[in-house]
Amino acid sequence: MKIVTTTSSFGKSDRSALDYLESQGCEIVANPHGRTLTEDEVIEFLQKERPSGMIAGVEPLTGRVLHETSGFLKVISRCGTGMDNVDIPVAKTLGIPVLNTPEAPAEAVAELTIGLIFSLLRNINLHHVTVRSGWWTKKMGLLLSETTIGIMGLGRIGKRVATFLEALGTTVIASDLYPDQAWLAAHRVTLVTAEELLPAADLVTLHLPSATGDMYHYMNKERFSRMKRGAFLVNTSRGALIDEGALCEALNSEHLAGAAIDTFENEPYKGILINQANVILSPHAGSYAKATRSRMELESAQNLLNAMKARA
Repeated sequence: MKIVTTTSSFGKSDRSALDYLESQGCEIVANPHGRTLTEDEVIEFLQKERPSGMIAGVEPLTGRVLHETSGFLKVISRCGTGMDNVDIPVAKTLGIPVLNTPEAPAEAVAELTIGLIFSLLRNINLHHVTVRSGWWTKKMGLLLSETTIGIMGLGRIGKRVATFLEALGTTVIASDLYPDQAWLAAHRVTLVTAEELLPAADLVTLHLPSATGDMYHYMNKERFSRMKRGAFLVNTSRGALIDEGALCEALNSEHLAGAAIDTFENEPYKGILINQANVILSPHAGSYAKATRSRMELESAQNLLNAMKARA
């Protein structure tokens, strides 16, 4: 059985998933470009190799891609959580199962989120840049214990972020469409509406499950204007949740003090936020902890083969 891996880092730090696939008789063909593929490149790659299964990254698996490869592609297994890059309705229509690994990266993404929060509140990245540039200047920061953090989305990652912050003595408020009341009862997290959260939080961190439909550019000019003046934004969730032009406007007007972004609507990222001095940029590295990456890759491989066996 031939499969392709399009996530460019698959098996690079740990061969466990590759060894597992090979032990099950799979022929594995890796992404030939070493980066995120474009829509046309995905089609070209898949049509050349004609695999039965695919371990996917964040490349666009659009309706066009699925229609042009459905004659041979039987299963798509995402190495990661997000599914926004896959046209799920078309996949269902064509009978192509799409699986993901929602649990494996949760801890790593939550830890990166906490790191970005510290960097924003205590100006760690700014001080690093200024000292390396020869300037011995200091910018006053904020204490977590004196800060209200707003978490938008209390799923696997949002809950972990809240638990970390709770342990650090932070005031945590959160919004969620389908809140886990039992979990909330056991934690010092105040549930509010999204409308209440924006003006109340000194820092807003996004952990929403999707950036499609009404959630596309959810953080727009109007919502940025409702955030507390001098607040910060963190996004380790979905890049398309943010209207980048509106974010730049809010930062340049000093309505927002700064932002830290790990996911982008278009990757690799070359957009307007690169020129914003008060934005920390990260290359979609939320899951890039060694143990996490290994778990994700092995889980995606197991998901793929289980689905293939179910279809046999």
